[in-house]
Amino acid sequence: MRLVDAQVHVWGADTPARPWPAGGAAAAHRAVPVTADETLAVLDAAGVHRAVLVPPSWEGDRNDLAWAAAARYPDRLAVMGRIPLTGPSNTEPLTRWRDRPGSLGVRLTLHRDPWRSQFRAGDLDWFWAAANAAALPVMVYAPGMCAALGEVARRFPDLRLIVDHLAVPVDAKYPEAFGHLGDLIALARHQRVAVKTTALPCHSRLPFPFPDLHEPLHRVFDAFGPRRMLWGSDWTRLPCPYGENLELFTHALPFLSPPDLRWIMGDTALDWLAWPVAPAGT
Repeated sequence: MRLVDAQVHVWGADTPARPWPAGGAAAAHRAVPVTADETLAVLDAAGVHRAVLVPPSWEGDRNDLAWAAAARYPDRLAVMGRIPLTGPSNTEPLTRWRDRPGSLGVRLTLHRDPWRSQFRAGDLDWFWAAANAAALPVMVYAPGMCAALGEVARRFPDLRLIVDHLAVPVDAKYPEAFGHLGDLIALARHQRVAVKTTALPCHSRLPFPFPDLHEPLHRVFDAFGPRRMLWGSDWTRLPCPYGENLELFTHALPFLSPPDLRWIMGDTALDWLAWPVAPAGT
């Protein structure tokens, strides 16, 4: 079984030579930056083969460290990069997005302003159209806006949308964390919408095996199926060891069969992101 973590971060320090945006709304997951080598050590300890690098919002719309890491470790890491959404729209980079080795698609964070307000106002229509035209998969974190994502999916039925963290608000805990689950499940009618089951232990009130997560995950599985669910960690903000986040799926959910797990734990990510796998023996 190929194991692919659908969300990890690497980042650098906030320095004069490489400053973070002034007045950023998001705080880094920890004070010490995370390198690609540290990330790979975490993956190796758990037997995870690959990971998707998602540049963090606190660095602004930077992709440099993630792209450099993917270039250094092309068989292990790839990138869902960021694109500026404020200011004039610029669709030209999206037409060349996948020309860079290791660049798989785009990730949007729409849980804070100004991006949240832009989305609600329809000011991101240029982006959805351009990503659709470029056949780019889009990961999007937009808690509280599943209905609006459904409208995007309706207008662009070929656009591959992946809803991050099951659209759970950052600080929410069970049961409030899953009060929107009906709205999320309604997105399953759109066949090009998938979900990322990432960072879920952050929203549990109980220790491993996080029994309050099992019923919501069962409902999501029944709606989307294994070929539209991507497992991952967002490990730098997990309240538990990395291995427990992995074993929540591989050992604690009896409704998942071995074929289901093969898809959720890796093959769905490879499929939806069109991340090539070298043939056996090469």
